[in-house]
Amino acid sequence: MEQNQRSSRALQLHPARAPILDLFNLYLGTTSRQKPDDSIREPPNKTQKRVTALNRELPPQNEQFLLDFEQLQSQFPDQEQLRAVTESVLISLVIQFSGHAPQAEFLLFALRKLHSIGYVHWDTFLPSLLSSVSSAEVSIGQGIQSVAAISSISLSPAGILPSSTPIPPNSSSFPSPNTTSPLPSVHVIGSPAQTVNEPSSSITLSPMKSSDVTCSGQLPTNRVNLPIRDNAISSLRHLCCKIILTGLQSDLKPVTHADIFHHMMNWLVNWDQRQHGIDECDGSKCWKPDKALIEWLHICLDVIWLLVEDDKCRVPFYELLRSGLQFIENIPDDEALFTLILDIHRRRDMMAMHMQMLDQHLHCPTFGTQRFLPQATTNMSSEAVNNMRYPPITYPSVLGEPLHGEDLAASIQKGSLDWERALRCIKHALRSTPSSDWWKRVLLVAPCYRHAQGPTPGAAFTSEMICEATIDRIIELLKLTNSEVNCWQDWLVFSDIFFFLMKNGCIDFVEFVDKLLLRFAEGDQNILRTNHVTWLFAQIIRVELVMNALNSDSRKAETTRKILSFHKEDRSFDPNNPQSILLDFISSCQNLRIWSLNTSTREYLNTEQLQKGKQIDEWWRQVSKGERMMDYMNLDDRSVGMFWVVSYTMAQPACETVMNWLTSAGVTELLHGSNLQSNERLMVMREVSPLPISLLSGFSLNLCLKLAYQMEDSMFSGQVVPNIAMVETYVRLLLLAPHSLFRSHLSHLSQRNPAILSKPGASLLVLEILNYRLLSLYRYQGKSKNLMYDITKIISTLKGKRGDHRIFRLAENLCMNLILSLREFFVVKKEGKGPTEFTETLNHVTVTTLAVIIKTRGIPEAEQMLYLPSMLEQILATSQHTWSEKTLRYFPPIVRDILNGRIDKRELTIQAWQQAEHTVINQCTQLLTPSADPSYVVTYLGHSFPQHRQYLCAGAWILMRGHPENINNSNLARVLREISPEEVTANIYTMVDVLLHQIHLELQRGHTLLVLHLYSIFFLSVLELILKASTNLAYFIWTCELLPLDILLLALIDRDDDPHALHIVINLLERQELQQRVKFYLMNRGFPEHWLFSGTFKRTELQKALGNHLSWKERYPTFFDDIAARLLPVIPLIIYRLIENDAIEFADRVLQLYSTFLHYYPLNFTFVRDILAYFYGHLPGKLILRILKVLDLKKIPFSESFPQHINSSNPAICPPLDYFATLLLGLVNNVIPPLNNSSKLGSMGDASISSLRAPHSKTSATSQPGPTNTSEGQKAFYQIQDPGTYAQLMLETAVIEILSLPVSAAQIVSSLVQIIVHIQPTLIQSSNGLHGAPNGVGQGPVLPTSPSGGSTDSMSAGRSVATVSGINTSNFVSRSGYTCQQLSCLLIQACGLLLAQLPTEFHIQLYIEASRLIKESWWLTDMKRSLGELDSAVGYALLDPTWAAQDNTSTAIGNIVALLHSFFSNLPQEWLEGTHLIIKHLKPVTSVAVLRIAFRIMGPLLPRLANAHALFCKTLSLLLSIMVDVLGKNSQPSAPIEASDIADIIDFLHHVVHYEGQGGPVQANSKPRAEVLAICGRAIENLRPDVQHLLSHLKTDVNSSIYAATHPKLVQQNPMLPI
Repeated sequence: MEQNQRSSRALQLHPARAPILDLFNLYLGTTSRQKPDDSIREPPNKTQKRVTALNRELPPQNEQFLLDFEQLQSQFPDQEQLRAVTESVLISLVIQFSGHAPQAEFLLFALRKLHSIGYVHWDTFLPSLLSSVSSAEVSIGQGIQSVAAISSISLSPAGILPSSTPIPPNSSSFPSPNTTSPLPSVHVIGSPAQTVNEPSSSITLSPMKSSDVTCSGQLPTNRVNLPIRDNAISSLRHLCCKIILTGLQSDLKPVTHADIFHHMMNWLVNWDQRQHGIDECDGSKCWKPDKALIEWLHICLDVIWLLVEDDKCRVPFYELLRSGLQFIENIPDDEALFTLILDIHRRRDMMAMHMQMLDQHLHCPTFGTQRFLPQATTNMSSEAVNNMRYPPITYPSVLGEPLHGEDLAASIQKGSLDWERALRCIKHALRSTPSSDWWKRVLLVAPCYRHAQGPTPGAAFTSEMICEATIDRIIELLKLTNSEVNCWQDWLVFSDIFFFLMKNGCIDFVEFVDKLLLRFAEGDQNILRTNHVTWLFAQIIRVELVMNALNSDSRKAETTRKILSFHKEDRSFDPNNPQSILLDFISSCQNLRIWSLNTSTREYLNTEQLQKGKQIDEWWRQVSKGERMMDYMNLDDRSVGMFWVVSYTMAQPACETVMNWLTSAGVTELLHGSNLQSNERLMVMREVSPLPISLLSGFSLNLCLKLAYQMEDSMFSGQVVPNIAMVETYVRLLLLAPHSLFRSHLSHLSQRNPAILSKPGASLLVLEILNYRLLSLYRYQGKSKNLMYDITKIISTLKGKRGDHRIFRLAENLCMNLILSLREFFVVKKEGKGPTEFTETLNHVTVTTLAVIIKTRGIPEAEQMLYLPSMLEQILATSQHTWSEKTLRYFPPIVRDILNGRIDKRELTIQAWQQAEHTVINQCTQLLTPSADPSYVVTYLGHSFPQHRQYLCAGAWILMRGHPENINNSNLARVLREISPEEVTANIYTMVDVLLHQIHLELQRGHTLLVLHLYSIFFLSVLELILKASTNLAYFIWTCELLPLDILLLALIDRDDDPHALHIVINLLERQELQQRVKFYLMNRGFPEHWLFSGTFKRTELQKALGNHLSWKERYPTFFDDIAARLLPVIPLIIYRLIENDAIEFADRVLQLYSTFLHYYPLNFTFVRDILAYFYGHLPGKLILRILKVLDLKKIPFSESFPQHINSSNPAICPPLDYFATLLLGLVNNVIPPLNNSSKLGSMGDASISSLRAPHSKTSATSQPGPTNTSEGQKAFYQIQDPGTYAQLMLETAVIEILSLPVSAAQIVSSLVQIIVHIQPTLIQSSNGLHGAPNGVGQGPVLPTSPSGGSTDSMSAGRSVATVSGINTSNFVSRSGYTCQQLSCLLIQACGLLLAQLPTEFHIQLYIEASRLIKESWWLTDMKRSLGELDSAVGYALLDPTWAAQDNTSTAIGNIVALLHSFFSNLPQEWLEGTHLIIKHLKPVTSVAVLRIAFRIMGPLLPRLANAHALFCKTLSLLLSIMVDVLGKNSQPSAPIEASDIADIIDFLHHVVHYEGQGGPVQANSKPRAEVLAICGRAIENLRPDVQHLLSHLKTDVNSSIYAATHPKLVQQNPMLPI
């Protein structure tokens, strides 16, 4: 700026300035010298006004001007300075004389002439002119305001009017501040180039006589000055546009074009802008656009059209699309401007088509998959990520960018499509019950409960939406109840969520009551026949917000009266049904509670119900009198119902009664173990039966909360060790109400009492509960990662602490389970930096889990892919492990490439052992000989070096020489117990390395004997050595109980590249000691579904449960912990390793031995799904069947025909299409969110659809049609802990079925795609089969050139509608509850969702099949079709199937593209790279029709790849390559193509390039990346010239691209890069 000011001053002082001004004044007919005070002389009185003629000569002829200027030019040697001075003078004169037509015309003439001789350069003159005009407009406004201010004070005011009489040029100097227009900025190309500022922007103002004011002595400034200002600005802009039009006749630089466009758009967008300080006129008719304004608007539009015209493309038309011009609020009544705005809208709509997916409005969370966070998380702390809010659905704008947040949610109009989308998602969530963590991330607190704060980012649903959806769900459940469907479980699940929403203030209670009552009054009055609604209110009546509303709110009386009005007398009362009893007494409970809340509302209470409450008191007195304890295990149905009622009226007494029952058996002293001498007494509660879950389910949530807190106090803070019954009852409560009762135990208990977790017993109990009971609950709640971080801290604290083996190994096992339970990409450290605090074992498990997750579920975000290498470095920094080639071949490439170069450190381990062996053997000889002095143990522990202690077990192994009795086991056991857990782990891994090394040494010594048996060669000595090693290890584990078995097995499978390691593992697993131990565990454990166990739990003795090594100095008893239970996460890892090493028979044998045991593994369903996906294509059918038996098949909702397909005698035959169609129908009914009850739903409502949705029943795939059974109702969480929701269970079950089929991925995909391609005519035939197709619907295409739904069949000469053979269509539509049109669209969504869950082998086949069907479409291969017909056909074919289905005219290609888009929307970002196969298989592309289809398929992906730069560039390159195929210099299209035919594609390319440059929605300052411009530039060079220039701005050439020219630094820093 300072340099510009100096330059401006230099120009003003240049000696040439005065003669140039004189020359122009001569030709303009003005005096060259005028006194400075002339301009402010007193204007004559209006009555004294007279006309006077100027006494001056006429100016010379214009033709003489150039000769005079050339004569003046010769007097100054520096021609460049003379040019700059000339331009500066011209700018000041343009501003000065813009309101005088003859003088303005001369200036235009002079500009043309001076440009012809090089004394005006348009590229410097025009930007300077525009900048000066902006400053002048500011001055005009300020001048008028100052005059207005003076006139309001002075009694002799003066006004100003524009005059053709100029002021002398030297009367004022041109201001130099570097300012641009103060008018609001619009979306522009880039910052305008900074130019030299020129002199005065002040417009000459002529005097006005005092008589021109009103007779009152005041000037009406806002009525006079506003037109003055507008006329002045209009004249100035009009002349400026004329000059620009003249300049545009020359070839200007792109930066000049950008600057002109920037100013023109600002003028247009703010055409009616008033300067601040000027009051608007009152009334709409005060001011209208005048002729001058319309004239400059039109000439400004001429400039715009000239800039964006296709012939020159000085500025891309896309800049108009993002300018915001079409959104101006006050559009003038002008046809020319209106035409431009309509054209912008038209092209924006065409461009937007490429940004949005087909059936975008149907894309909605299904809760069938783990929800991915859409934000980048790599640069955020884990805590920040965990607390991040995110939208479950987005609302794409017209240009495809996602819009979400509180502001948007609040602006959505009720009844709009976006409102319906939101309600559809919420209602599906109320049915599918996602975790409370999901709800917290997407909901807003109701306005009445919110403190003053700004908008909440990421929230997608308002309290009004939640309120309406909740009422809809209540109505839906009432309809089901009235239809005599047993849906009590549905009510229980809903009440849990309802309580959660109310407690967290997501629903305005008073408003909710009002709306619910209104809903019943308006049309659903006959629905309320039972007391379920009253029961719901009774559940929440003790919530603080509800009590406030009923006690202190101003509307409390009215609200109370409305609540009581929901009471209904139960006409079908069953005295032996607990639910019926509860509903019969619930109104009484409610009345009693309200009576105790507020005396002012008692008048509204029902006296009869209050009297009925005495029956509750009477029953309670009878059952609780005396010393007799209520026997909860033998309650009759009436007693159960009455106790449920008591839980609503007397929660505290009921709570005390339950606690008394759990402690009724008294206490006993825990006997000391033989290895422990202590004077401390440890008292333990004797065992009773835990409360059955059937009884707990009817408790009020208030009682459940009280019980949970009371039990926590007793379990963790009490002086007596709790019995297993209390712990189990506590767990059952948490599983029953996962939303209302969930708590993160470590933080929750610490907040209640910071000293709780410092007690060893409390810590052990918490870890046992988490590891053996609540693992799935934490995963469901999305808290597994947080818990993993917390447990890691415990492990880090304990691993170096001597002697604390029990709690350390329990924490390590829990952490292992948590890692294995994760189903999405995770960071290993909460802070994100530095090496992990994991143990060697956990490091290995983490890498394996990441490999499984990435291969079976993909990496959801680009930032996570970038973070993966550094995260693996964190893991490997403290790990000694390497992975064998056999393991690495199954790893996903992104992980394999990182691990491939890792150095194997095991040779270094052996070398270190060999160096220390002599010292270690000497120490071990003194310590471990049978006659060793026991006191040497203390000496060894105190004086041995840590690096030597890690070889203790290895030294013992050497000293054994195959005979375990050769060593002193008691000394060895003492040392292993006294050293730290970390040292024990190091001992195990080192011993395994030495053990395997010793086997190799034995073999090298020549003890090999070959025995030929049949076709196999056995190494006899190898088998003997392995058997001997296994025997010795078993002695360590079972006889002496020196080492933890789970860690030893993990250490052995970590060495799977050694040929003997896995054989030792198999021998250990097959040994009778372990078999007996597992059998003992199964006998004592009861059912795998522990919540159903009604007997008395047996506590296993501590030493028997954990062995000597872990129980050595421990006294606190176990609850669920056991050596066998520790193996549950280990055996699946062993199966993985055996399959990787092609040991299929061994894997089958292990599964055969432990399949029943694995029923107890809380993650067995996930294990089966993941292992089938991880090894897809590599598992024999026999092993697949064995893997499936890990599940309790009777409890998994497999299709009925599934067993016959996997046991087929001819596995090469693909199942019939009916099987796949019914599988998809199951997903539609149980996973895909049901459609809302809107106009599109026709006569079918939500309740009728819901009644046909069967979240519990098996999906029938047999040939026998029929309605699905709905008698069981909704599943509770405890019944489906793995995977967590019923939607997940159904979807993952379908995935398991597909992965288990003995046919190829190509056959499966072909069947699914065939169903989707022909889905609509098939369904129409199904629905009309008995009645005939009315009106011939579906018998042919509606448009002559439009392909029909079955027209992709190129084999069909008649091109008639094709249906799918092999599908039993009878009653197919009726089983879904939808119309055939709706069902066809939802089946497409279901198919896309299903395919996205399958391994990438299926994706490849989908891309191949989709490309084949598109290429074989008859109307694309028909050379006789004209370009117009093809364009019409493409536009028709690519309609959303939702809308096309309304008139039964959906197309095959439309269905395929919709399928692909549904598939894409469910894919993680990593897997999107495979989508390029579609383009590759479509090549060569020779027609615009296929080009459009390709862009329609791939276009919506580009915005999603905005943060994945490499993948974006690759995708963009592919799309540009097919453009070159069709529109290249050497291409030969099937029909002549005009460049204008692809204007929408041109606009789309501009948009996505800016979108990627911004990393999101395009902003005003968005600019493309240089690398992307380079990619575009290389492709553009190969296009036809007429297409090239339309894309000429997507280059890095500053001489042709406005984007490069307006951001020169970007181009300089990033030269053209290779792809």
